[in-house]
Amino acid sequence: MELYGYWRSSAAYRVRIALNLKGLQVRHRPVNLRTGEHREAAYRRINPLGRVPTLVDDDVPYTQSIAILEYLEERYPDPALLPREPAGRARVRGLVQLVASDMHPLNNLGVLQYLVKELGASDEQKLAWYRHWIAEGFAALEAMLADDPRTGRYCHGDMPGMADLCLVPQVYNARRFKCDLVPYPTIVRIDAACAKLDDFRKAAPKAQPDAL
Repeated sequence: MELYGYWRSSAAYRVRIALNLKGLQVRHRPVNLRTGEHREAAYRRINPLGRVPTLVDDDVPYTQSIAILEYLEERYPDPALLPREPAGRARVRGLVQLVASDMHPLNNLGVLQYLVKELGASDEQKLAWYRHWIAEGFAALEAMLADDPRTGRYCHGDMPGMADLCLVPQVYNARRFKCDLVPYPTIVRIDAACAKLDDFRKAAPKAQPDAL
């Protein structure tokens, strides 16, 4: 099993946590997004969109982090990252998509570079853009977590799951861009609980061999 990723990629971060939680051995293949390695023909033969991560299992490449998480859950179901009951699975998937679909795509590296290089946004404007979408998404996420009795030590109950895999990288990025997290005590509490687990710590950006 091979994982093509970039140390700071939120999407790759999610997959690294999942692999650790499931105890799966993987060979890491760094793809440097800063130097444009993801746009080179060699990588596009594996992932035509030129994004990370790409997971290769039994010589078959899988793309898109959430699809990869679902694949890992189906092929390697123990320990589970999704609840057993349909209502719980739907709730967790909703939390996952809030981060992965509504927040992260607006603030990934490609979008930020386009804002600056193509639209002429200043660093201040880029930062304002980033913080706006973090605040909007986290406000909704905080309400969904704080007001639901199914929230436990983690996003859903007292075992880490797929929603936590998406939450933690987004909190990492929010801190990196100095976003105000004071209004989101539940999010901060869950992130702190995850930070105590070795599987999360080993997946952190600074723990990766290609970290700068």
